[in-house]
Amino acid sequence: MQVTPQEADNPSVVRGYIASALSRKAGNITGYHLLKRSIDARSRQVRINLTVRAYVDEPFVERSHPTIRFDQLPPDAPRVIIAGAGPCGLFAALRLMEAGIKPVILERGKDVRARRRDLALLNKEGIINPESNYCFGEGGAGTYSDGKLYTRSNKRGSIDRILQLFVQFGADESILIDAHPHIGTNKLPQIISAMRQQLLDGGSEFHFEEKVVGYDVRGGKFHAALTASGNRFEGEAIILATGHSARDVFEGLHRQGIGIEAKPFALGVRVEHPQELIDSIQYHCSTRGDYLPPASYSLVQQVNDRGVFSFCMCPGGIIAPASTAPGELVVNGWSPSKRNNPFANSGMVVSVEAADFGNQHGPLSGMIFQQAVEQRAFQAGGGKFVAPALRLSDFVSRRISADLPECSYLPGISPAPLWEVLPPFVYEALAGGFRAFGQKMKGYLSREAVVVATESRTSSPVRIPRDPVTLQHPMIKGFYPAGEGAGYAGGIVSAAMDGEKCALAITQQLIPGQ
Repeated sequence: MQVTPQEADNPSVVRGYIASALSRKAGNITGYHLLKRSIDARSRQVRINLTVRAYVDEPFVERSHPTIRFDQLPPDAPRVIIAGAGPCGLFAALRLMEAGIKPVILERGKDVRARRRDLALLNKEGIINPESNYCFGEGGAGTYSDGKLYTRSNKRGSIDRILQLFVQFGADESILIDAHPHIGTNKLPQIISAMRQQLLDGGSEFHFEEKVVGYDVRGGKFHAALTASGNRFEGEAIILATGHSARDVFEGLHRQGIGIEAKPFALGVRVEHPQELIDSIQYHCSTRGDYLPPASYSLVQQVNDRGVFSFCMCPGGIIAPASTAPGELVVNGWSPSKRNNPFANSGMVVSVEAADFGNQHGPLSGMIFQQAVEQRAFQAGGGKFVAPALRLSDFVSRRISADLPECSYLPGISPAPLWEVLPPFVYEALAGGFRAFGQKMKGYLSREAVVVATESRTSSPVRIPRDPVTLQHPMIKGFYPAGEGAGYAGGIVSAAMDGEKCALAITQQLIPGQ
């Protein structure tokens, strides 16, 4: 059914619509469950699409959700190493423990709460901890970058199972209903901590500040992970779930002769508008009102035979420094659960193909190309992770901004010639894309919007190959590349599903028939 935003917020009105649709009296409707909810803003009158399960002339049954049980692991449970405690690693660990296999999780960073001090130091003083930042640490990059749960990757596994597990560990039930579910950076840490506690209670192991730097591989089989602290962690297999920013992992694999491949990725900038402006464009009104969430957008355009597209759009959000090393500037965006900040930001990126970065550095060529852009951005900002930026209208006109609007990026922004920071083909494609987006969304190409460089970690520039059936690296039995870092996922849910997929493959190897 379609209703107005105000009607959607009123259960009595929704019950009336159900009765009318079924040609029954409102009193015959004993209750309903909301199954799906989405916004249709194509016309001037914004409508809410609702899908419901109604109870008619029968007792209403409160909604219940399946709970997945995690039993205590037996003392002799086989051990599997998981490198990385992001969504891929955590969901792989839960799936393994469910099957009676002991996960041993090695995380280079700190626990989810201890990370906050390092993020504060980065934001306030421009000092980065290469092992604990927006990308590295418990929960991975997703924990402090929004918690968007929308994905089209239903072939990788069960989206519903992943969402149900998030709810089981404390997420709001609305993620099961909304077309574009979102948890919020303020709520994710508690959920990640609850997952860790469940794993520990069941007998799993967690080891923080244990960076994997090598692998004991003999006879074509994985035997142990070796860490920077000098420790050795033995296991029947390893799931390598280290994320798309762990460049030292790619370099280490290459040095050890474990095959990796360069892959295309995308690179660009982050654009921030006043949220009120995006609301007025998308909702066709001067004031959004109390019954609609902050508006979002999704844009795509072909320019010079290249795709230019929005990425990780954050209504009511904040731009954050997502760098992982000194001298490199990367930005990302996040939103709290209420999305109540005054700005809307989105990545705007351009596809980068193998022909763009060549093969000078072999399988690391794309990564080094990406790194060089980040280094230019850091230099253009002047240090301490101040970001180079331009007003959107000036970016398109190739003009240095005399001043910049207020921006949510806490380390600060400084006017800089972004056409010298970005590769020429990226700058030209973005400028053409912004002109086209200004036609699609009247008012988007605004002087009040600011372009901040550089949005470069959209996906991994490296793929770690794996057999499509066994999911193991072609060279090493028991070595399972997984998630975003290996090139097999893009986002929290798809990474979680890929982790589960690898865990199931390992279960079939270690416990045949389960």
